[in-house]
Amino acid sequence: MNKQSIYGLTREQLVTWLSERGHKKFRAMQVWDWLYRKRITEFSAMEDVNKDCLNLLEEHFAIVTLTEHMRQESADGTIKFLFRLEDGNLIETVLMKHKFGLSVCVTTQVGCNIGCSFCASGLLAKSRDLTSGEIAGQIMKVQLHLDQLLNDEKVSHVVVMGIGEPFDNYEHMSNFIEVIKDHKGLAIGARRITVSTSGLAKKIEEFADSSLGVNLAVSLHAPNNELRTRIMKINRAIPIEKLMESIRYYLNKTKRRITIEYILLKDVNDQQEHALELAELIRDISQLANVNLIPYNPVDEHSQYQRSERESIRDFYDTLKKQGISCSVRLEHGTDIDAACGQLRSKQIKKPGRSALAETVQN
Repeated sequence: MNKQSIYGLTREQLVTWLSERGHKKFRAMQVWDWLYRKRITEFSAMEDVNKDCLNLLEEHFAIVTLTEHMRQESADGTIKFLFRLEDGNLIETVLMKHKFGLSVCVTTQVGCNIGCSFCASGLLAKSRDLTSGEIAGQIMKVQLHLDQLLNDEKVSHVVVMGIGEPFDNYEHMSNFIEVIKDHKGLAIGARRITVSTSGLAKKIEEFADSSLGVNLAVSLHAPNNELRTRIMKINRAIPIEKLMESIRYYLNKTKRRITIEYILLKDVNDQQEHALELAELIRDISQLANVNLIPYNPVDEHSQYQRSERESIRDFYDTLKKQGISCSVRLEHGTDIDAACGQLRSKQIKKPGRSALAETVQN
C-alpha cells in the first residue's frame, strides 16, 4: 500500500497527528523545519528528531512521492516536468522564469472532465483527483531541482492552472495552499498565489468565504452563452449569468481584483464585436477586473482552432482599452516545448496502437 505524502499535512495537522501519538508540539516543529527549510528527502536525515518519532513517520508517510519521468527545457528558461505518481499516472508541472521571480504552474487532477473544446488537458478524461500531498509535492520537486543548481533560487509564485479543474478538487486544493503559504515553511505569500477556475459558481462563492486570501482567475473565453457553450460545455450547466453572479459575490465579499482569462481563437471569439460585448458584460465589475488575453497554443487534436493573428489580438486589446477595460496580453513561455497545458502528458500516454491505460501502467 502506498504511503501518504507528508507534504499533504498542514503544520497544524502535523502537530495534531504527532500529539495524538504522544509527541510534543516542538517535535512537529522540528519535522516541519526539516521538510520545508532544510528540504531533506529522507526521514533519517532529521538529525535532532528522536528515533521513535522517525520510526512513526516512516511507517505512515513518504516524503517524495513523485518521480520525474521527463523534462523539457525551453530556450526562454521555461521547464516542463512530467511527473509519475505512485499509481503510474502522469501529470505536468511547469516552472516559468519572470522578471519578478520564479513561478510554478501545478496540476490538481489526473485528466479533466470540464471538456473545453480547445484544450489539450481535456483530451484524457479525469481518472482521479490529486491529493494535497501530490499537489504540494510538485512544488517541492521543483524546489529540490532549484536547490541542486546551488544558486539559492526559490519558488516565489504559484499558479494553480495545470491539468484539471482546481475547484472540482476543492478540499485538497485548499489544503495545499495552506501548506505552501505557511510562514514557517515555504512562506509563499497569498498575493503570489493564483487559482484558476472554469467557472464553478458555488465554489467561487465558497472560495470568497474562505480565509485562503489568494488570487482568483476565471476562464471566460466568450462574451455570450451561445459562443461559450459551443467552446466550453460547462456553460450548459453554469451559464454566464450565473457565473457573473458568483463573480460579483466574490468581489463584494473580498474587495480583491479578479482576472478574467480570455483565450483568442481565430475567427471564433476574436472579433471587435466580441470585444465590445465582453466590455459590456464586465462593465459593472471593471474597477476590480483585468482581462488577460491569451494567444492560443494549437493542439493537433483540436485542428478546428487556430491562433488569432497578431493584428486581431492588438485590435481586441485596443477595443477593450477604449472601452475603459483594464487588460493585458499574456506573455508566452515555453512555446518550443509543447506549451499547451496537458500536451506533453497526452503525447506520452496516447501512442499509436496502445491504450492510455496500458501505457500508464507500464510507465
